[in-house]
Amino acid sequence: MKEVDTLTMNPAIDVSVSASQVLPEEKLRCSRPAFEPGGGGINVSRAMRKLGGSAVPIVLAGGHNGSLLSELLESEKLEPEILGIEDTTRQNLTVLDKSAEVQYRFVMPGPEVTSDELVGVEEKVSNITPRPDFLVLSGSLPESVNPDFYARVIRKAKGRGTRVILDTSGTPLRKALEEGVFLAKPNIGEMVNLAERKLDEEPQQIGFARELVDRGSAEAIVLSLGAGGAFLVTEKGSTHLRSPTVPIISKVGAGDSMVAGITYGLANDYSLKASASLGVAAGAAAVMTPGTELCRKEDTFRLWDQVGAQRQG
Repeated sequence: MKEVDTLTMNPAIDVSVSASQVLPEEKLRCSRPAFEPGGGGINVSRAMRKLGGSAVPIVLAGGHNGSLLSELLESEKLEPEILGIEDTTRQNLTVLDKSAEVQYRFVMPGPEVTSDELVGVEEKVSNITPRPDFLVLSGSLPESVNPDFYARVIRKAKGRGTRVILDTSGTPLRKALEEGVFLAKPNIGEMVNLAERKLDEEPQQIGFARELVDRGSAEAIVLSLGAGGAFLVTEKGSTHLRSPTVPIISKVGAGDSMVAGITYGLANDYSLKASASLGVAAGAAAVMTPGTELCRKEDTFRLWDQVGAQRQG
């Protein structure tokens, strides 16, 4: 298996509880909290491990929460590379209202990251040993970080021959694609923001993905369609990878699981189509699990056989 690293610039301690009912102005009695390490790259590394692979998480962490984050990662045998910061790692909260079976997700702002700390991240990417074959940049940037930061990291990684897999949104996504990556996994909303026009129909969606490929923004686009699966678009054409129908328990972690499935496939020398299909299966497997739990290996590989592929052109 090829070497894979992930980078998480805005990690979190994900705290999950349930309550019999969520009501305003009431004291809500909650279940005992569960604590999990969270953030895009971290979740990709966790899901990779569940699938039987490995990906070293490079993580910014600070304060008491940062120490807890490191402990949680080590408890899952992930062997993280912790880059210390002065400010404190955030906590996010997910509350399950058992009466209505709906989730409330409270996402906190990220820490302040200094310019020296950002230089440290770039130096780490420039000197990772062994050099990773793939670097996954996944998740948001803290508000204090310039939105071109992923683009700067991509430049460093590509200079060493590392292929970058990108999953972010907003201006950081736009700036990163200007630098160019190996593979990007936007969803429809993110693609519409990039295109700055409506993409209501499949031909429009595929057409804009091809524009990105043609201009060198990515060698491959995996356009996530949620329950509809994904479009895989490369210079050779496009394929609709249809997701199997599964019971939906929680959609949390589906996107990160999809990225993990794609990366697992690429790291094991699967074709792009096979890797993207495995990603669709992993995303479907994730929605079958409760709370913030990610995909399960047995579900992912069982569903992989059910992913339908239809060539689009």
